[in-house]
Amino acid sequence: MSRVVLASFLMLSSYFGISQHTKEASVEKSVFGIQIGLLGVWVHNELKLSNLIALRSEIGVGGVNTSHIEPLITLEPRWYYNLNKRADKGRRIDGNSGNYISLRASYRFFDISEVENNDQDYLLLTPTLGIRRNIGKHFNYEAGLGLGLAFRNENGREIGYSSIFDLKIGYRF
Repeated sequence: MSRVVLASFLMLSSYFGISQHTKEASVEKSVFGIQIGLLGVWVHNELKLSNLIALRSEIGVGGVNTSHIEPLITLEPRWYYNLNKRADKGRRIDGNSGNYISLRASYRFFDISEVENNDQDYLLLTPTLGIRRNIGKHFNYEAGLGLGLAFRNENGREIGYSSIFDLKIGYRF
């Protein structure tokens, strides 16, 4: 009889042990920081929308070269698709450190170098694939690549292609 009770107890304990879920990895509630790239400076904030999705808002100045520096505002929902895998392997996920897919919507204002001709506003919609990794407690770096559409307002409406290659290093507050 004691063997039956012991066997039943072992079976039940293994059942309850297996059925317990490990804590699911999640993006942080809010991440605020500043980043610099090759040709720009940006201030950003990421707000948690779900366990794997954060909404990034960004404001800054940047451009393709030093003669075309433009102020811009960006709104970008990011899906961090590998947080659970990183957490299972014991890798860092703090500060939303992981791989992401996003849809970046940026509004670039007129070109600062041509202030008298301020009809150069345009909107960029770009799907982006990127990574963010932490360096120490507060520093991080990001790399992203994307190809999308540019809606320009240069003496009329124009639609063209836009590419993004980001390489930024930043400080998280």
